[in-house]
Amino acid sequence: MIIISSCLLGLNTKYNGRSNFNEKFLKLLKDKIVIPFCPEQAGGFSTPRSPAEIQGGDGFDVLMGKARVITKDGEDVTEKYIKGAEEALKLARIYGIEKAVLKSKSPSCGCGKIYDGTFSNKLVNGVGVTTALFLKNGIEVICSDEFLNK
Repeated sequence: MIIISSCLLGLNTKYNGRSNFNEKFLKLLKDKIVIPFCPEQAGGFSTPRSPAEIQGGDGFDVLMGKARVITKDGEDVTEKYIKGAEEALKLARIYGIEKAVLKSKSPSCGCGKIYDGTFSNKLVNGVGVTTALFLKNGIEVICSDEFLNK
């Protein structure tokens, strides 16, 4: 059983109301039980919504209270990102999930690289809030970009 960012399967849960669909996800996961999930929607966001980036660190720093998630409009939405990550973790625990495929670069699901918080499309090393919480709780996270390159 695997949790996957719902936008990767074609659900329009991305901040701009679109998806990050790639048919390779359907083919590669066809023999597995897949649970699509969007931590941002579970955190209380509507779709579409203003894009957000982590400022002052990455998802681990957000969980420790050292960084914030801020929208392009300047709104602090940190608590919604934490709530969404906690809901994702609850779901993983309910189903005994040990592996997740999450959307690269996202402030929720990013792994390896995330945007730097300046809304300038610059990437830095780091993880999103949900990825950080999953990793802290022993759930393996595979980035969507990495998954597609297998």
